[in-house]
Amino acid sequence: MFWWLAAAVIMWPLLVLTEFKPSLLLEPGALKPTWHFLADFFPPKLDAEFLTMLVRETWRTVAIATAGLTLAMLLAIPLCLLSVRVLSISALNGRMAFVPSILRQAIRSVLIVLRSVPELVWALLFVRIVGLGPTSGVLAIALAYSGMLGKVYADILESSEPHATQSLLRNGTGRLQAFFYALLPQTAAELTSYTVYRWECAIRSSAVLGFVGAGGLGQQMDSSMKMFNGSEVCSMLIVFMLLVWLADKVSAWLRQGLA
Repeated sequence: MFWWLAAAVIMWPLLVLTEFKPSLLLEPGALKPTWHFLADFFPPKLDAEFLTMLVRETWRTVAIATAGLTLAMLLAIPLCLLSVRVLSISALNGRMAFVPSILRQAIRSVLIVLRSVPELVWALLFVRIVGLGPTSGVLAIALAYSGMLGKVYADILESSEPHATQSLLRNGTGRLQAFFYALLPQTAAELTSYTVYRWECAIRSSAVLGFVGAGGLGQQMDSSMKMFNGSEVCSMLIVFMLLVWLADKVSAWLRQGLA
């Protein structure tokens, strides 16, 4: 009972601050279009022309997510390796040298900036720079996810057992060799699992980015929702669930292969 009361005391001012009013959903003016829209969900639209468009836009959505994540990895991996303390030669004897320490903090700050700006904001920016289309979505995912990947990659590497890495560095091995022969074997499964999870998130993000003109299924769903075409929306939601299921299976398969 105490925890329920404590939760109520904490949540009440938050609900007041956010003007959360679920009763608005039950008003007659809101119920009628809601029921009409939901009733139109079934059966899903499955005619040949629509399915052709659905397959094309699904492939485009996956391509946006995959290309964006690939670019994010190309940016995140070098930033991650430069910001990881365990790969610093100057830190082997204790405190890291001044210049490497400043460089490490600067790179960490770059990663904070990249991940603190939501991909939706990046997409709005790039839509105005390069115009409507998938390019904006790819660049938005690349920048936002590079910060996320770089930060989590660094945390995973830092939490690994450092003995083997430090031994190689003390014996004159380069940083890349120490990474590939000591750090990577310990963390490959965790890094792969997180990367596939981020790919799954990127697919969902690419759908959301479509609502601001970044292409893919999201843009088509936006059009269908504006037209209150529930059967088309239902078909697209089914496709999204299948994509998430596929990403989960790929992640499980990769973890099993690296175990």
